[in-house]
Amino acid sequence: MDPSPSTVGCFGGMFKRRKHRRDKKPLPTSAEKTVTVNSVSEHSGATVGQHQCSYFSPACNFAYGNAKDAWREIEVPPSYTATELSSMSPEVLQTVETTLDGLNASLRELSLEIHSHPEIMFEERHTHDLLTAFMSTHGFKVTRHYLGLETAWRAEFTNGSGGRVLGINSEMDALRGIGHACGHNLIAISGVGVAIAVKKALETHNVPGKVVLLGTPAEEGGAGKAILLERGGYADMDACIMCHPGPGLPRSISVGTTIAMQEIEIEYYGHSAHAGAAPWEGTNALDAAFLAYSGISVLRQQMKPDHRIHGIVLGKDWSSNVIPDYAKMLWGVRAPNWNELQAFVKRAIACFEGAALATSCTLKIKADLPYFDLHQNHILADAFADIVGQRYGVLTTTTDSTASTDFGNISYALPSLHPVFAIPTQPNGGNHTPAFAAAAATEQAHAATIMVSKGLALTGFKILEDAIFFKEVRGAFDTWKEGSSE
Repeated sequence: MDPSPSTVGCFGGMFKRRKHRRDKKPLPTSAEKTVTVNSVSEHSGATVGQHQCSYFSPACNFAYGNAKDAWREIEVPPSYTATELSSMSPEVLQTVETTLDGLNASLRELSLEIHSHPEIMFEERHTHDLLTAFMSTHGFKVTRHYLGLETAWRAEFTNGSGGRVLGINSEMDALRGIGHACGHNLIAISGVGVAIAVKKALETHNVPGKVVLLGTPAEEGGAGKAILLERGGYADMDACIMCHPGPGLPRSISVGTTIAMQEIEIEYYGHSAHAGAAPWEGTNALDAAFLAYSGISVLRQQMKPDHRIHGIVLGKDWSSNVIPDYAKMLWGVRAPNWNELQAFVKRAIACFEGAALATSCTLKIKADLPYFDLHQNHILADAFADIVGQRYGVLTTTTDSTASTDFGNISYALPSLHPVFAIPTQPNGGNHTPAFAAAAATEQAHAATIMVSKGLALTGFKILEDAIFFKEVRGAFDTWKEGSSE
């Protein structure tokens, strides 16, 4: 794929769709809400008293919140499921947390190194070498340039014989022109930290199982995970987990869905001519592009509110006195799910084809691998929400997003968990902005990453250690798959 300035992936529209809490009760209607919560010690989980705190719906404001909203301890409402921590030994909790605390400084160093060397899709060479070397030093078997992708990699560790396989993802790519404006430096180190913490827990507590960490390139267009999925990169995994930063409430996490997306490359071929002397001899490819753009603009009137389409026009060697013989367009088409996306893509293609017909241009269409809508396994999501709520005082919601991720494809193939955690940002400084790139390098963003990584590692270890829990996870996935195929 041509490495274009496309920014179709990820979480530019974070926390924008439906908004409700994990207990499914509707939020109050006002923008500001006040709730009574218990204050929780981050490491002990002990209740130390009650107080009032104000918070803002993340759907109302893409920024991190008002200046008065500092990082503080808040707790989710009483758990709506059985207490997940009650089935986890204090020794496992200590192993995971101590391991990640011990890695804190080196993970911070890795994050800043990745952040200062942003690399766009399929060009993450420096990050590939940096992370594979790091995983090798921590006892993982590393496969570089995995499955024919130059910047993909795999790090695995097996303890004992038998057991289940936990998959983890580390995204690595940046955005053209604005660097790590989606915080993939934080995703990269979270995957590394989770994998090493789960490895340590398997060894320390003599639990059989395998941990597989994939370095996945090209999330911001290119569908790196979808390519790896097609080539068998996820075939041996029983479940897969990862996380993603976004704007939002202090100490908040969302386990909502994202929407499906298809990136389409359109090329119009015409015939050049002197624009002043003999314009009638030309076939104007730029006219075709603008007519297609106008067609999409007209289509917007009949679009559903939860559908999206956005694109840009590119060319080569254009001059005002020459009829352009070539024009290129890049479009991102989005809909809530894969079925609706397919129907919407057909309507968009009709606009592109109509423009070619009207201008007598030749049309070439290239559709990249689609990004499926994200399906969060609700058993995994519930367990994770309980762990981070009780252990770290985190408010978890099921707020959905109009963004897209190639991890959605993975969620259609096996039980998956993809929480989105809040980091502090400037007003209007959400994902895919220079302000978010700056936010992704802050100490507070790093602290939030370590916190969510602890929750993921504990949830991941539970998948490997608890057969009854995994049976519920797999059952929920199978039930959803049967329903989605009807």
